[in-house]
Amino acid sequence: MIRPRLPVAFAATLALGALVHPAAQAAPPEYKLVIKDHRFTPTELEVPAGQKIRLVVENQDPTPEEFESYDLNREKIVSGNGKIVLFVGPLKPGKYEFFGEFNMATARGWLVAR
Repeated sequence: MIRPRLPVAFAATLALGALVHPAAQAAPPEYKLVIKDHRFTPTELEVPAGQKIRLVVENQDPTPEEFESYDLNREKIVSGNGKIVLFVGPLKPGKYEFFGEFNMATARGWLVAR
């Protein structure tokens, strides 16, 4: 069987496309927050400015909590002893507040983009 040959320019374009395609790029860096005793740890989490991040929020309490942030435009329930993943950014340099709506007096924190 004779296979048709791709023009060299077309083959080069396909190869270059694979290099810059989003799926070929490295995964965003991962950062973790833990909820325990109705508090976020760490209270301030430093993340890189100008870069998308993967934020894992693990709830070690038996009761649900909510990760909410007006600054980040995010709101998600974290079940008791559960975990969620959020993608955030890229952020401008600054301080972004988040809180747990079910325990607002104690469950507060900030992402600090530098």
